[in-house]
Amino acid sequence: MSNVGWFAGFVLWVGISIQGAQADVYMVTDKDGSITLTNIYKANSNYQRVAREPKIELAKPAAPAATVMRASGEQYNALVSAAASENQLPEALIHAVISAESNYDPNALSRQGAAGLMQLMPGTARDMGVADVWDPAANIRGGARYLKSLMSLFNDDMSLALAAYNAGPGAVLKRGGVIPPYPETQRYVPTVLERFQRLQAAVTAAPM
Repeated sequence: MSNVGWFAGFVLWVGISIQGAQADVYMVTDKDGSITLTNIYKANSNYQRVAREPKIELAKPAAPAATVMRASGEQYNALVSAAASENQLPEALIHAVISAESNYDPNALSRQGAAGLMQLMPGTARDMGVADVWDPAANIRGGARYLKSLMSLFNDDMSLALAAYNAGPGAVLKRGGVIPPYPETQRYVPTVLERFQRLQAAVTAAPM
């Protein structure tokens, strides 16, 4: 290998090797031809920089999930608070359901026909007295009422109530009170529970 080729390969190796060091590296060639590497530069010398310290930009920390969800649903806080109080449910639970069901889109419509913020099916909306599923106030109130009825049906077991909200109470009851083995429901329940726990923890930690 030529001296030029050897030196190019050597510099490449140096550049790779010192990535974690985050410092400029200089090469000094002594009179006898030997090479010394150092990160200390001396002026008025034959020091030659062979690798430059990389500039590192620190990424901004991501906002906690609870903060993001509260911000996106802020305009519905008063409606959620009223529905939670009326049905004796945690506000965080209603927010978690809305977040998972529609991501706070009042115009959301599923292929199965579930509509609005809490994705009410036509029959459920009718049973809960919701005349207009596209009205956020009516949708949240009806969804919270339905969620409360499921909590009562399953003895305040939140996991089963959420499974029933997603798959229907019959799907839970006919299996003896277990979460149905539907992939969607198996994903839905832990997703809502995690969001509920994050929101609830944020509320608990908030200064009075």
